[in-house]
Amino acid sequence: MASPRDSNNRRLHHFLSILLLSATFLGRSDACHPTDRAALLAFKSGVTADPSGLLRTWDAAADCCSSWAGVACDPASGRVANLSRPGLSSGPDFVSDASVAGVLSPALGNLSALRLLDLSNLKQLSGPIPSSLGRLSHLQFLLLHFNDLTGPIPDSFTGLRRLRWLFLSSNRLSAAIPPSVFASRALAELALSENQLSGAIPATIGRLTALEKLDLHGNSLTGSIPEKIGMLRKLTHLDLSENRISGRIPESIGNLSNLMVLYLNHNHLTGGIPSSISGMASLRFCQMSDNGLSGNLPASIGALPRIQRLILENNHLTGELPAAIGSLATLTDVFFSSNRFTGKIPSSFGNLVRLMTLDLSRNHLSGPIPPELSKLRNLQALDLSFNPLFLQSGGPPSWLARTNLFKLMLAGTGIAGPLPDWLSLASSISILDLSSNNLTGELPRWIGGMKGLSFLNISNNGLRSRIPEEFKNLTMLMDLDLHGNELYGKLRPVLAKGTQDPLGHYRTLDVSRNRFTGGLDEDIGELPAMDAVERLVVSENPGLGGRIPATMGRMEALKVLGLAGDGLWGGIPEGVMDLDGLTVFDVRGNRLSGRIPRHTARLPAEGFAGNLGLCGAPLPPCKTRRLQ
Repeated sequence: MASPRDSNNRRLHHFLSILLLSATFLGRSDACHPTDRAALLAFKSGVTADPSGLLRTWDAAADCCSSWAGVACDPASGRVANLSRPGLSSGPDFVSDASVAGVLSPALGNLSALRLLDLSNLKQLSGPIPSSLGRLSHLQFLLLHFNDLTGPIPDSFTGLRRLRWLFLSSNRLSAAIPPSVFASRALAELALSENQLSGAIPATIGRLTALEKLDLHGNSLTGSIPEKIGMLRKLTHLDLSENRISGRIPESIGNLSNLMVLYLNHNHLTGGIPSSISGMASLRFCQMSDNGLSGNLPASIGALPRIQRLILENNHLTGELPAAIGSLATLTDVFFSSNRFTGKIPSSFGNLVRLMTLDLSRNHLSGPIPPELSKLRNLQALDLSFNPLFLQSGGPPSWLARTNLFKLMLAGTGIAGPLPDWLSLASSISILDLSSNNLTGELPRWIGGMKGLSFLNISNNGLRSRIPEEFKNLTMLMDLDLHGNELYGKLRPVLAKGTQDPLGHYRTLDVSRNRFTGGLDEDIGELPAMDAVERLVVSENPGLGGRIPATMGRMEALKVLGLAGDGLWGGIPEGVMDLDGLTVFDVRGNRLSGRIPRHTARLPAEGFAGNLGLCGAPLPPCKTRRLQ
């Protein structure tokens, strides 16, 4: 799952802070200091493109302290204290997004009184960070994020002893993080994310006892998490995700009692989750997914009084789910999928009254589903797929109909027999997956009453019937997977269902591996429900027969078309293979004939195999006799 990192809030925080800083530093002086004027003009001379005119007012004939946008001076000394020309800025009623191409001039290191340097979000500011910036001994805020800067972080940053913010994220900086980054004991926010930094996190990070936010995500960092991370007692935000960090999570992490956000996901961490996690009393968002974590969840995880999101999916965690999790009254989202948990779902989970998402899919949990979950009135998404819940004894519990579930996923849980009729009362369900079970019998007429469905997957079951005419009432359905059943009859009720603009237009439709007959309707490309479909798979319906409809050439969104083994005959109509986004065209094993129409998509010959009458690219050329 994607990390709940909110970049908009961070930007807003940045904007407001910079506005306050600008107001603090802004001042008038008699004249711009010659050294500072020369430094600023040197920077301007290194700019190769300024389409938005950020530096338009930087006229050599004007005073830089009073007339140059983004420049403010200390009124006492006349020296430049504030250089702020970010590409992204905002006010009460505007947002401005600009860019500048060029390089950072080494002359900026001559602005000896500078306290704020903000050249962030200029996008095309490239080249290295000049080592001369290390001479800016009064600098408190250095903001160069969202540019195209390259090379290492200068060792000369040891001179930035008063630095409070260092933002270098979203560049192309490389090499290891130098110890110079940790020179300022006043550093409160450090953001080096989304670069190409490598090597281990220096153990000297433990010196930054004033640090509140540390964001190193999206690099290629290796080694382990330093044990001294636990010395950063003021830390509220720690993001080490999307690196190659290995080893165990240190016990000292439990010392971070002020930490609210912890992202360690997408690394190579191993070992267990330390029991010291209970010391993180302020933790709200915890994501450790996509690692190699193993062992049992410590019962102490139930002592996180403010936790809201707990994301541990895609690890190797084992054992039973601790009942203590049920005491986490603030918990809203649990993602524990793709682990090796065993035993039953604790009945104490029924106490998670704020829970909105519970994903325990792809584990080894056994049933039944505890009835206490029926008390979770805020629960919107329940995914228990691919657990041996053995729900065949009575099927999924009928109390699920009385919940407010928006998403119900019970694929591969052992459900047997007909589709549970209580589903006809589950009016809130929009996403329903009962695939890979042992469902049998008919597709019931009441399915048309589930008018809120936008996604339905009942593939890989044993359903055997025609598609009921009531299917047309699913006017919000946009993704449908019926493959791998024994459904028969005509496809018309599926293809010609109603829509409820802008909803109800198929994006994906898979009816393959059934026993449909009667061909594809000639007007398929004109039906409202089919006008936005991107993936259409009808393959392996051997009795389908008929021709490929010419109107399919109007299905402009189509990217994947599967018609293999459908008993089709005749030619391939002009235009069907000319769709701009088409990447897969599979008509293998039919009785098609004639010349393959010209097309621009690069389609492999395998997609046309088994049609002895077809010829032309990508198959061998047609014989000299003109084929009609």
